[in-house]
Amino acid sequence: MLVSFNWLREFVPFEGEAQELGDRLTMLGLELDSIEDPFESIKDIVVGHVVECAKHPEADKLSVCTVDLGDETVDIVCGAPNVGKGQLVPVAKVGTTLPDGLKIKKAKLRGVKSFGMICSERELGLSDDHEGIWVLPENLKVGAKLVDELNLERTVLDFDITPNRADCLSILGFARETALAFDLPLTMPKLDLKEAGGNAADEVKILIDDPELCPLYQARVLNNVTVGKSPDWMRFRLFSVGQRPIGNIVDVTNYILFELGQPLHAFDLNRIEDATIRVAPAEDGMRFTTLDGQERKLLSSDLLIWDGKKPVALAGVMGGLNSEMQNDSTNVLLESAVFRPGTIRKTARRLALPSDASYRFERGVDQVMNSFAMNRAAQLMSEVAGGTVMSGVAKNEPKPWQDRTLGYRHDKCMSLLGLDLDQDFAKKVFTLEGCKVDDSDSANWKVDTPSHRLDLEREVDLYEEVGRVYGLDRIEAKLPRVAKSLEGTVTAETEYGFVKGLKYWGMGVGLNEAINYSFVGGEDLDRLNLPEEGRVPIANPLSEDQNVMRSDLAPGLLNTLKHNLAQGNTHIRVFEVARKFTADSESDTQTRENLRLGILLYGARHANEWPWPAEDADYLDLKGHVEHLLDNHFKLPACCFSLVENHAYLEPCVDVRVCDRSVGFMGRVKDDIADFYHARKDVWLADVDAQALRELRDEHVIKFNELPKFPPSRRDVTLVCPMDLNAGTVVDTINEMKLPLLESVELVAEFIPEGEDRRNLSFRLTYRHANKTLKDKEVDKQHKRLVDELVEKLPVSV
Repeated sequence: MLVSFNWLREFVPFEGEAQELGDRLTMLGLELDSIEDPFESIKDIVVGHVVECAKHPEADKLSVCTVDLGDETVDIVCGAPNVGKGQLVPVAKVGTTLPDGLKIKKAKLRGVKSFGMICSERELGLSDDHEGIWVLPENLKVGAKLVDELNLERTVLDFDITPNRADCLSILGFARETALAFDLPLTMPKLDLKEAGGNAADEVKILIDDPELCPLYQARVLNNVTVGKSPDWMRFRLFSVGQRPIGNIVDVTNYILFELGQPLHAFDLNRIEDATIRVAPAEDGMRFTTLDGQERKLLSSDLLIWDGKKPVALAGVMGGLNSEMQNDSTNVLLESAVFRPGTIRKTARRLALPSDASYRFERGVDQVMNSFAMNRAAQLMSEVAGGTVMSGVAKNEPKPWQDRTLGYRHDKCMSLLGLDLDQDFAKKVFTLEGCKVDDSDSANWKVDTPSHRLDLEREVDLYEEVGRVYGLDRIEAKLPRVAKSLEGTVTAETEYGFVKGLKYWGMGVGLNEAINYSFVGGEDLDRLNLPEEGRVPIANPLSEDQNVMRSDLAPGLLNTLKHNLAQGNTHIRVFEVARKFTADSESDTQTRENLRLGILLYGARHANEWPWPAEDADYLDLKGHVEHLLDNHFKLPACCFSLVENHAYLEPCVDVRVCDRSVGFMGRVKDDIADFYHARKDVWLADVDAQALRELRDEHVIKFNELPKFPPSRRDVTLVCPMDLNAGTVVDTINEMKLPLLESVELVAEFIPEGEDRRNLSFRLTYRHANKTLKDKEVDKQHKRLVDELVEKLPVSV
């Protein structure tokens, strides 16, 4: 937001330096970005007096002018048709550089020497007018700097405005903050509107289809105006805040926008059919041409201004080409309205059509100030364009402004801010901000907030006002008191707590967290042979490489692998906790989200070779992580694994199941896919359904047993088994016997004799009694029974 220093001083009598003002407002939350001179490029232009003006002896279209520059008189050859004797003109002396970079030098034109240049407004970068030189007012001092004689603004402050401070998108808003910061009086512009004849309410009918979209729409009518150039004071003031002058009627609307923060729009009343204004949504697919000449395709979510037959403006964003003011326009319909911020924002963003008006409407405008802004604009239009302002206002306000009352507890405020201030300080702050304070109950005040402070919504917002006016930089830094509460236990049960636990597990087992975009390219999914059905396209993608929501975590993890390999990192252990997205017509958002945990391993098993053997990670490393997650972290029942045929991008692929429920899959990425991501070794990837894990965790009841008091007794047994007999089958058979003294079974060794088709599996069996120390006789009896049943039930021998 550009703030003209002189313009600001018309509202508040601030006599300090610009830097002082910027520093103080920065501490109030309005950060000063820079201080600029908008007319720096013409600071060397001087006022010249044309003493003589004669035709060039060798050129009919050139004139030789003798120009008095105060301290010297020079000859200047000029090609402008309107130059004449006695004029005051802007002159660029020899050595001066113009805004377009042209440096003025001594020249000889058709044999006549020229010592400078008489300038037009266009050459000075002040307008597009280049039909002739700029003839200055007669009361200027010859030889003086042009910027000084015209009293042009030399100091403009550029502030960064946070989105919640819509009230500071105007000179008035900054004047309020300046008055608050330095305890100065605030003076509003004088309103002296003269009305004549008729009644605008009888001439123009205003209809609003939905009060939620437009709480207020009102208009004034001006007759017999003359569209033309704005006076210099208005043009240069607009120029100083970055606004290029267009014409008197439009310039007034822009002037009010920057001065009071209320966007306005001027329609050519003669082009408004049936003298009717209707605020209503667009029709899906309809097309409308805006002031910039571009045809826009609209949606039913866009809000339009209609006349009796057609749309004439895109509400709050830009007017229509079919109703704009033209050079021969004589009657004006001046619009002043309030629109729903969200509607304006969506339209402006979707159409990529930002404007100064939409920037303010989408943040909220002051509904109470609306009438004052409209009347001041009508007054200025009548002053700069002639004509008369018709009496009365055409108005429709289906949703009048309702004052907001907030509670305020001073003790609570001081506790949160860590301050000890008198109540009088807080009351003064609220009063200077335009609030009405009822402090009849000293412990619980009632504060009515002003209509321009839309950001004051809750009691804590009032606390913030007290703190920022006191000076957040003045509050002493203190460590807060930290108390442990039961909220931590509650948080652990939420999804946030669950995800946090997953991430802690990943870091704890030595994995690095990867965070990828939720959107990928369709080619990424095609490369992994993932189906097109169920993909969720992005309406407005950042690029074609990111045009769909991810339906699998693998593309992101493989791109992470590719990036790390490109940076020379060949030992990669990453995990990602994120969501995948699938189209679902039954969902409110048309999309189903599923929380997943992805794990990717690549390269050497150990980060450092010595003293470890140089081995690459394999299936067992990946399986170990998955088992550790399920068994140690979630304490779920034992998981089982089974091969999956024809997986999209893994070969081999293993399905992971818990309690007969699939909770994910894992395996090796296919070679052709791994090659694309520059992998020269096996890439191992697991994808776990975190949502299913959470449900299983919540369903699973953990039981605690007393720690054993008596020592165990262990026996080893080696079984000669066929090659196709799984060790798991042996373990399951032993567990099915349900021997009362058997505590656990572990596979401890495998041996395959050379040249034989059988293998030896050694198991360690642990026996223990809960209430006594076992004797060898008891253990031997149980152990013999176990071995005999194994030989009987399975094709094994001892």
